[in-house]
Amino acid sequence: MAPSIATTVAGVLGTARRITVKVGSSLIVGDDDGVRHDWLASLGTDIAALKTAGKQVVLVSSGAVALGRRHLGLRKTTRLDHKQAAAAAGQALLMQAWERALAPHGIPTAQLLLTIDDTEQRRRSLNARATLDVLLAQGGLPVINENDSVATDELKYGDNDRLSARAAQLVRSDVLILLSDVDGLYTADPARYPGAEHLAYITAITPEIEAFAGGAGMAGTGTGGMRTKLEAALIASGFGCATIIACGRADHPLARLADGARATLVAASGSPASAYKAWIKGTLAPGGSVTIDDGAARALAAGKSLLPAGVTKVEGRFDRGACLRVFDSAGTEVARGIAAYNATEAAAIAGLGSAEIERRLGFSGRDELIHRDDLVML
Repeated sequence: MAPSIATTVAGVLGTARRITVKVGSSLIVGDDDGVRHDWLASLGTDIAALKTAGKQVVLVSSGAVALGRRHLGLRKTTRLDHKQAAAAAGQALLMQAWERALAPHGIPTAQLLLTIDDTEQRRRSLNARATLDVLLAQGGLPVINENDSVATDELKYGDNDRLSARAAQLVRSDVLILLSDVDGLYTADPARYPGAEHLAYITAITPEIEAFAGGAGMAGTGTGGMRTKLEAALIASGFGCATIIACGRADHPLARLADGARATLVAASGSPASAYKAWIKGTLAPGGSVTIDDGAARALAAGKSLLPAGVTKVEGRFDRGACLRVFDSAGTEVARGIAAYNATEAAAIAGLGSAEIERRLGFSGRDELIHRDDLVML
């Protein structure tokens, strides 16, 4: 029996709408600590092909520290201040390299430096997600890296594998691709045990699967290893995102994956949209509530967003990004969703048309009080 689309790398890539690609340092930086421009150009061509096919792509890119170290003449060291200085110098060089790779395809790049608080704190994660949504809607290519220049060891993702999983969660990616020096997970280290079995498809990350990863990181420029890749895949699976662990050494690594190159696919649990809706419905403690008129209730039932015009009452003290209960005119809770405004702002624009929001608040916010993507019917 032929494998289903959902269990093959090519099938997952073909059906994905949003794709997050993590690129390791050893792929971007050569043995001389310089940029591998020809390889980057080939990846740029792959990304352009994905975008032409109607897909949105987010990059998580390592390499800033290695490039900055060479630029400043710093030796490789564990000193935090040296690494942070190298990161500060290397970020500009890294973005120049990506801009050079994508410019021939007319794809604008944009840099987003994140700290762990940007994905763990609700308000900051909403701001980061909003930025990414705008960049993707405008056809841009977000290039994400950890803000190593200011992050401390206690407040770091630790490596870009984990960061890429959090980035994929922010944009609700359908698939996370981890490109590095290895072509997937084996039952043992293939360099030491030639008979080790390659695992092409993993339904769930069990203790047995984790044991195959061992404890050592890969040799080379980067900081990650197979264990951190499985940790990233576990995070991604939890919010409905599949993960592909693949070798990116050769030119056109994404095209090669679509053509059947060896890789490990870790299955998703559900879908990003369903996981997010389940989270809203069942795991958030609502911070307030709104009551809506009958017209708004019909609009929500038809799959529309909640506009301020349909709101008749706002209750509670809540910040932007809080979960709200939505009651109809009879007092029945009909939905829950994530607020685009805080309580004071929501009360000020209740009953107003979208065109009046800026005049009332003094700034131009979203047209919706709760966007349909952030709302679940009960």
